[in-house]
Amino acid sequence: MNLQDKKILAVDFGTKTTGLAIFAPGDPYPRPYDTIAYRSDNQLIEAIRQIVAVEGVSVVVLGMPRFLDGKPSSMTARVEEFSEKLKDALTPLLLFEQDEALSSTEARERMRESARYNFKVDPARIDELAAAIILEDFLAEHQIQG
Repeated sequence: MNLQDKKILAVDFGTKTTGLAIFAPGDPYPRPYDTIAYRSDNQLIEAIRQIVAVEGVSVVVLGMPRFLDGKPSSMTARVEEFSEKLKDALTPLLLFEQDEALSSTEARERMRESARYNFKVDPARIDELAAAIILEDFLAEHQIQG
């Protein structure tokens, strides 16, 4: 399956906030898109469906929390449950799951090293940057370039 020419949305699911990032053909790299306050699975799925429609997204990548050794974390079952609901809601779009180990840690580190974030961790934007990192990993695994 060729994902090279597809617009891709990444989702960093959280029960407080969910981060989103987007990648379009021709972009040099994924960019943080938005952070959505979580109220319910249905509310979040509807928000994602609207973004998919407005942005013309063809593929959605959902970050899957696991420990570094690949074993499930306390959130894995919760995100797998959400993944099933999201897959049903987005059909026929493609939904991929991507390991998100250390994405939030890396997001904090990037913020501390970036003038874009005034060299500080911005808690309001950490989830969308983590989603961009999840998407970077997905693109690298599938050898997709902008």
